[in-house]
Order: sequence, then structure tokens, then C-alpha cells
Amino acid sequence: MQLVMTLLVRDEEDVLRANIEFHRAQGVDFFIVTDNKSEDTTPDIVRAYENNGIARYIFEADDDYNQTAWVTRMARLAATDHGADWVINNDADEFWWPREGDLKSTFEKLGTDDNIVVAQRHDFIPLVDERDIFFRDMVYRKKVSLNTIGKPLPPKVAHRAHADVVVPQGNHWADIPGESKIVEHEIDIFHFPIRSYAQFTNKIIKGGQAYERNKTSAANVGGTWKKLYKEYQRNGLVSFYRKQSFSDRQIETGLRQGSLISDHRLADYLRTVGVA
Repeated sequence: MQLVMTLLVRDEEDVLRANIEFHRAQGVDFFIVTDNKSEDTTPDIVRAYENNGIARYIFEADDDYNQTAWVTRMARLAATDHGADWVINNDADEFWWPREGDLKSTFEKLGTDDNIVVAQRHDFIPLVDERDIFFRDMVYRKKVSLNTIGKPLPPKVAHRAHADVVVPQGNHWADIPGESKIVEHEIDIFHFPIRSYAQFTNKIIKGGQAYERNKTSAANVGGTWKKLYKEYQRNGLVSFYRKQSFSDRQIETGLRQGSLISDHRLADYLRTVGVA
């Protein structure tokens, strides 16, 4: 069983190596990575894996965040060029955590008619005072995860490989010819969208500008990103970031009241697979 992961990345040097090493250890066989104009060491990280034969690097020069086209291209390549049986369309800040076994065994046990796996996302919180690499700092997650404008955090999906798949903007679904047979409650996603002020601000500025240039997506697509970019243009994002990050006292309160959960599983696992 060939398990392939796609990644659309831009300036992800703080998280990308940990993401790939984690999913390699979990049984992902190959990575197709589209780099959209990164200005940090992201391309070098991907090229190193490509040189080792476990990744394919694609450079995307357009700057309109046409995620549907770019991820669909990768998902189809997974089926046609890389022998995928299952495809996980992932983001660099998402770690797919199986409830039993590893990812490879989870997908191997699925029925032959199953073709969509739905995975719920769980947000881990940033700290007011950044002290260490993100996965050692961010060991508390929200009991109920909402997006940055207060709406329920939508899940992500993996799909059985198909040459004609279409992945809509956001990777929240996969359109495959024929009837969808959905599997749930097998995998959770540990989500680290806000890891530092510099990382978050860079993401919102570049993503917001790209969405302004996008003429193909519906007006309601990327609403969270667009809203935060407008806030950045008005007032910057310092106030927003402070509201999202937690002090030691806030963490203690959240744990006591049950709104936060201590979860060291990713940090412990990455230590066992040699990620510093």
C-alpha cells in the first residue's frame, strides 16, 4: 500500500522538517511538495528529501494562492506518477495522528470501498513567551477548536488516489468520481497555525496579498485569511496575536476549567524519531 502526502508550502522552515520526519515515521512513503515562492530555507529542506528519493519538489511561481489548482495537480500526480493508493493533502502545520497503530496500518485496514477519511483538527496554543521550538513549547490544545473568527474548525480529508480527483480550496474535501464512502474517527490532526508572531504575520501578509490577486476562487473562499489581512492593514496584528497566545497563568486557568488539555504526545514522539 503506497501512501503519498502532498504539501503546499511557503516559508515553512520552522515546521517543515518536523512535519516530514513525523509522517515518514508514521508510514508515509512519498511526499509531493509545491513551494509557492518561499524566501527562507524551505526549498533547501525539500530538495534534500528529493535527493534522498522520498520527495518531489515543484516550484509554483504564481502568487494568487490558487490552492485548488496546485493541490489538485499534486493529488493527481500522486495517482498517475507515484503509484499512490491513498493521498493525504496536508499543510505544514498539520500532523495526522492515528488513534491506533500508525498511519500506514490505519489506511491498510480500511475497506476496499472506503474512499474518504475525515480527520478532525485540534488547535495547539502559542505561548506569550516563545522559549523553544514550536512542538516543545506548544503542548496544550483547546478542548474545542474554533477558527480565528470564532467558527468551528473544519476537518481535513484524505482520499483514495484517483487521476481525476479535484481538491477544493482549503483541502477540506476531495471530489472523486463515483459515490463517496466516508470513514471517520480513525485519525486526528494536531494543528499548529500560530507558532510565533513573526511566522504568523508573514503568513497573513503574503497570503492576504495573494488572495487579493486571486480571480478564480469564490468571494467567500479564504474568509479568515482575508479578514486578518484587513486587520493587519488597519492596526497590525500585535493585538490579535496577544489575544491568541497564552501566559502561564492563562494556561493554569484553562487546565483547571477544562478549556485546555495538556497533550505532549507529538513532542514525545518527535523526540523518539530523532527530531531535535
